[in-house]
Amino acid sequence: MTTIPITKRGSEKLKEELHRLKTVDRPWVITAIADARAQGDLSENAEYESAKDRQGFIEGRIQEVEGKLSAAQVIDPLSLDAGGKVVFGATVELEDEESGDAVTYQIVGEDEADLKQGLINVSSPIARALIGKEEGDTAEVQAPGGVRRYEIVAVKYI
Repeated sequence: MTTIPITKRGSEKLKEELHRLKTVDRPWVITAIADARAQGDLSENAEYESAKDRQGFIEGRIQEVEGKLSAAQVIDPLSLDAGGKVVFGATVELEDEESGDAVTYQIVGEDEADLKQGLINVSSPIARALIGKEEGDTAEVQAPGGVRRYEIVAVKYI
């Protein structure tokens, strides 16, 4: 079985989602199905069909989250000692060599990625270009508009 890297924060978010799905969403949909059944003829009951569809989605998501958690390799960035190298979980401060713009990204798992929050997927082009590099190195990233060059200003494990 292959493992999926995930940060400690990402693992906690998945556990919270699983808890909510099992303790809030699942009971709610069971009640909605029972209420729709009580209305009589199920063949033309839109509320029943909608509730059954929602139940299928919830059960599928529960299985998906449980599978991800069982295959997760939880990595706590605070406990990393990579000697200043960019690795999974590291927070990297970059400077675009062309524009001078500064950006900060944390390299995280697929389920945690959120560019607006500065969380980039470990398999994204920019993360792949950064992995293994150190402070002061330059990373070249193939972007839609051409090659972009970033200088690594700082690498932190926070």
